[in-house]
Amino acid sequence: VCSSDLEYKSYLSGMLFRNISRFSKRYLSTQTSSSEIFLRYPESHPGIALFTLNRPPVNAVSLSLGARFRECIEELKSNKSLQGVILHSNVPKIFCAGADLKERMSIKEEDVPGMVKNFRLMIQDMSELPMPVICAIDGVAMGGGLEIALGADIRICSTTAKVALTETKLAIIPGGGGTQRLPRVVGVPKAKELIFTGRSVDGVEAERIGIANYCVEQNEQGDAAFQKSLELASLLQERGPVALRMAKKAITEGFEAGPVRAGLDIEHDCYMGVIPTSDRIEALIAFKEKRAPKFKGE
Repeated sequence: VCSSDLEYKSYLSGMLFRNISRFSKRYLSTQTSSSEIFLRYPESHPGIALFTLNRPPVNAVSLSLGARFRECIEELKSNKSLQGVILHSNVPKIFCAGADLKERMSIKEEDVPGMVKNFRLMIQDMSELPMPVICAIDGVAMGGGLEIALGADIRICSTTAKVALTETKLAIIPGGGGTQRLPRVVGVPKAKELIFTGRSVDGVEAERIGIANYCVEQNEQGDAAFQKSLELASLLQERGPVALRMAKKAITEGFEAGPVRAGLDIEHDCYMGVIPTSDRIEALIAFKEKRAPKFKGE
């Protein structure tokens, strides 16, 4: 569903995000709307989708938010022209505080396994998007919120970010992939420490131990990580869409395959996927003509 800039600004007028007017003027193009999640395709960054969490006060993951999240994933999955996705929050000082505990208290015990499985699959679906996913963390990412962030390819924190897998404090364990993704990012010993203790780390430490690719100084608007994500996305805009997808596939599947030799076979198959593309020929012609290539994702 697309809405005009005027309708969109009117809707956002009551929101708490203090610089949203500036944000919408600079980045709004077309929008798939929902009260809890927005999916936008900014004119200022063609080929980039903005995947925005918007469930104040803390973006708690409810059943409805989870269902909407997966709808957005399906829309993104089918868009072959995308070169990247930025996942971020529209709520000040919050990325995502994890599960909606009030809602969870009303769920019957026999329904909990199915609910946790759906949450795990939601994050897995995002991690399997063919294009790169950048996650901007400008505030708190706790429990399931950090698990969502770990499903992205690249994470950028601000200095005001706080991240943790806090589930052991609630006498449970991470159920959205945290016990598997965090060790792959920071190593087994550090992951055990963070999961056993539920200790939070700030953006600086998150970068130091490998949770975040970058930690940037927070700005007055409270969106420094998001701004850095846009900067990184600008580089993706200059890259071939098919090449980005094949690079992600080669790295992800090759790493999971185990031995380097098995990974090299996957790399070979992915390379074969870029050879017949018109984008590859366009890049060679553009190099010869000393101009920037115009990629079509074909």
